[in-house]
Amino acid sequence: MVVLKSEKRFGVKPACWHSALGTRERIDTWKGIIENRAKVVVGARSSLFLPYADLGLIVIDESHDASFKQEDVVNYQGRDMAVVRAKMEQIPLILSTATPDLETICNVESGKYDSVKLTSRFAEAVLPTVKIIDLKKDKPQKFPNDKGQMSVAWLSPTLVKALADNLEIGGQSMLFLNRRGYAPLTICRDCGHRIQCPNCTSWLTEHRKTKSLICHHCGYTTSIPSRCPSCGSEEGLTACGPGVERVAEEVSKRFPMARIGILSSDITSTLSEVSEVIRKMENHEIDILIGTQILAKGHNFPSLTVVGIVDADLGLMGSDLRASERTYQLLSQVSGRAGRGAKKGVVYLQTLYPENAVLKALLDNNRSSFIELEKQSRRLLKLPPFGKLAALIVSGDNQDMVEKTAVSLGKCAPNTDMITTLGPAPAPIFMLRGKYRFRLLLKTARTINIQEVIRTWLSRVPHSPRVRVEVDIDPYSFM
Repeated sequence: MVVLKSEKRFGVKPACWHSALGTRERIDTWKGIIENRAKVVVGARSSLFLPYADLGLIVIDESHDASFKQEDVVNYQGRDMAVVRAKMEQIPLILSTATPDLETICNVESGKYDSVKLTSRFAEAVLPTVKIIDLKKDKPQKFPNDKGQMSVAWLSPTLVKALADNLEIGGQSMLFLNRRGYAPLTICRDCGHRIQCPNCTSWLTEHRKTKSLICHHCGYTTSIPSRCPSCGSEEGLTACGPGVERVAEEVSKRFPMARIGILSSDITSTLSEVSEVIRKMENHEIDILIGTQILAKGHNFPSLTVVGIVDADLGLMGSDLRASERTYQLLSQVSGRAGRGAKKGVVYLQTLYPENAVLKALLDNNRSSFIELEKQSRRLLKLPPFGKLAALIVSGDNQDMVEKTAVSLGKCAPNTDMITTLGPAPAPIFMLRGKYRFRLLLKTARTINIQEVIRTWLSRVPHSPRVRVEVDIDPYSFM
């Protein structure tokens, strides 16, 4: 979609750069860039490191998005590296976003960045009305399945009625749940056994369409067993919790005449499949679209007037210091899909915690109060952007060796009035892809050269080549 819009805007077909390109396409794009024939490049993180002959402008679209943080093999923040490259090239850089992150906001306030604000929506569109649904009071009601049994429901009566009313007048609706698959956990009701990945300390997610259980961390896949692997029960295995497939199942039972579409990387895994769903939505060939965070990526559906966020609390349950901020950004972006045409939109947030500051800010359309509260808490705890963080992840296939290395690092940790070390502790996902993992967290004042502190620290603790010590400056993931 970005490529088509860029071609129409600039009069040239942009060159593309991303991991799905074939070898021939990569070679052609590389040559076009180095020979200055490719005037516009649309790419993922790695496009930042291409050999541009005459780079004149860098634009980071959706610059708040956490996916700019690279966490495999080499750890770096793509947005920050773009800032570095623009400074080296002495060229302009645009960080484009409707929900800037706190680091960017502080850079604007300090005068380091300039800002341009759009204070209204395109044309005559107005912001949607946001309504909070308290699931403690407005509880989802069970519905009959194909076997005539009553199935657990995930949509509240208020949201079901809103979908029904919108269908009746010919409007389009969207349901958002940032959880792939059918259910995130399969448990045996008879013995309590939970089906876990053999390579990771994480539960396997059920994908009913492919009749498989998948680990979303390492990709391990197995078929859904007919009986419990622990006690042999044929009736005990039960899917717990909702994924987008399960929500789609409920919607199809409640609204059998509705045309339903799903956008999720497990189901629409190729660009052509994603594009086809988006085309159908734009042409009003879909009545209710259900999906994960791919729905937040700036799509424009003029006839979409009702958005339901199935579990608004989901992103608030982690240990990530940016959990509140990222949840606000995601929910705000999803909410922004509603009412982009002539008709005003309505957004329904289902929650068990209606008093949460993130949800109140969305309800009142008062982002500034949320940002001020976030600033205060980060400043008090000396967390980024008011302090610095670095994670040390110790991993290996021998648990004793990994633990001894982590303990040795903890004993030599550089603790002063301006430097604090937390850990070592087993990582929340203790085993990942067959490797045991321990974590340490280094917290310093902004004035400290954290890279030099880590360099000196690591030099004091030699370790076996079978143990890997990974450094992540300004970590985004704490798993």
